[in-house]
Amino acid sequence: MLSNAEIGIDLGTANILIYSKSKGILLNEPSVVAYNTETKNVVAVGKEAKEMVGKTPRNIIPVRPLRDGVIADYDMTAQMLKELLKKVSKKSGLSMRKPTVVICTPSGSTSVERRAIHNAVKSYGAKHVHLIEEPIAAAIGADLPVDEPIANVVVDIGGGTSEVAIISFGGVVSCKSIRTGGDVMDEEIIQYVRKAYNVLIGERTAEQIKMEIGYALIDHPEETMEVRGRDMVTGLPKTIELKSTEIQQALKESLDQLLETIRATLEECPPELSGDIVDHGVILTGGGSLLNGMQEWLSDEISVPVHMAPSPLESVAIGTGRSLKMIQKLQKASK
Repeated sequence: MLSNAEIGIDLGTANILIYSKSKGILLNEPSVVAYNTETKNVVAVGKEAKEMVGKTPRNIIPVRPLRDGVIADYDMTAQMLKELLKKVSKKSGLSMRKPTVVICTPSGSTSVERRAIHNAVKSYGAKHVHLIEEPIAAAIGADLPVDEPIANVVVDIGGGTSEVAIISFGGVVSCKSIRTGGDVMDEEIIQYVRKAYNVLIGERTAEQIKMEIGYALIDHPEETMEVRGRDMVTGLPKTIELKSTEIQQALKESLDQLLETIRATLEECPPELSGDIVDHGVILTGGGSLLNGMQEWLSDEISVPVHMAPSPLESVAIGTGRSLKMIQKLQKASK
């Protein structure tokens, strides 16, 4: 067993990923906890808890303790981290006694939100906890030359937040963060189906629709999908057919906000770095970047090459794990 494991944690609104340098991605599970309201005991975490969403008896409630990239329910987040780290310890054979942990925070988070993340990990018994800004972690995980004096532009579209950052020389030059991500897109689909068809669908169904027939604002051959929900007039189950063009319209507002944020960040870029952006383009990471046609649409809109990170879903987690060396370097330099 390895003592004092060094691990990176991507504490995401939708998923939690845990990465170790020696073994790669150790865990990738939804950030969901199911607990019993009478005993306050945790019944399930991760995948098992997500399976329960919308299907539990009254006394068991599945919750997502992270909202918009920050901790909404401190106790539940701490409990969830404990359970998931135990799982990792069993599965991988890594000793999780007093690990050194690097964990990412959204760049727009306040000092109170950062302290909450720090304390939640510390309460598990971590020896050292380092916080790193999410866009920097995403850039490191996407194999960008972060510590060189050239512009690296990262667009990280997560579940709770989307962040656009220009990184050069190991730091953030310009960054904008909006609380619009995969969750808001799901919510828009729920609202659209409700208004257009008078049918109520759940979060999991909305996510399924987004992944299968959700498109960025590009021309594409129309696709359809059968969806089941509850008729709001009769209260009975109902099946409807949705078209990809309808979903595209439902997502328009979120996508326009994202584009606006990218443009605003690029406008703040120092002229010296603008040339690099034309040469190297923009890198997409995060689950939201996997929306059909996202790369093609952004490339048309901002007239700059747009590339996908090698593993968009895992970039931030890989970056947190790899960033330990950089953090140690920075600490040595400041002594």
